[in-house]
Amino acid sequence: MDAERQKQFTLISGATGGVGRAFAFACAEDGDLFLTGRSAQKLAALRAELAEKFPSRRIEIFACDLTDAAARREMYAAAESMGLAFSRLVNVAGADIQKAFLKYTDEKVVFQCRVNLEAALSLTRFVLSRRAPSLQILTIGSISGVYPMPYFAEYSATKSALSSFFSSLRIELKGEGVKVTTVEPGGIYTRPDICKDIEGQGLWGKLSAKTPEYIARKSLRAVAKNKRICRPGFWNKFIAVVPRILPLGVRMRFIARRWKKLEKDAF
Repeated sequence: MDAERQKQFTLISGATGGVGRAFAFACAEDGDLFLTGRSAQKLAALRAELAEKFPSRRIEIFACDLTDAAARREMYAAAESMGLAFSRLVNVAGADIQKAFLKYTDEKVVFQCRVNLEAALSLTRFVLSRRAPSLQILTIGSISGVYPMPYFAEYSATKSALSSFFSSLRIELKGEGVKVTTVEPGGIYTRPDICKDIEGQGLWGKLSAKTPEYIARKSLRAVAKNKRICRPGFWNKFIAVVPRILPLGVRMRFIARRWKKLEKDAF
């Protein structure tokens, strides 16, 4: 039984970002890890930190561009060669491009769809094929996916698609020992540019924003309870529901005024 348990891993995508890193430390408290991100150097540094704090944990890393199907296949083959089974998947990787759609290049359109949506579905399909007797699937969506968002349109659409897909998947997997939760956070204090954006949104941004550690803690509790949707924080629950009393056109015009002057590209 001990040997079998040691082979059960948590796979975390986007592990070297602020949210992924918080999940890595939280998940290392109760099991072994398989971490992926674009930078081999950052992954190695993260593994060293985790190994120092959790010396008994097995931590595997694999640098992968999740927008590249061939690169994903290489990563899957590596995990299979190690004989890994997965008891948890945390889909974190994403690109938060924010600008008018006319300012996108075709490459950016494809890139954001692939990293935000295609990669999460591909990882989920793989983990389901290598799942332990019980499995938790946790996906980081966004409160931005609750409504259509002008000037944040593709990001909002991909995050909405994640909530739709994983809500459907949990019904397909009912009775199979799989728990499926989508998290819809507001702003998260991670990169300096994001922290600056949150501050620039005034009271609205500050009420919505949470730390990565808070998001990780609330999310893991939610998937343990098999909640369909988790919106960490009272304000995010409020803005997801109460404004629905207004016509959609009114809501979108309000959103457009807020986001029109803000612009950022993926890192």
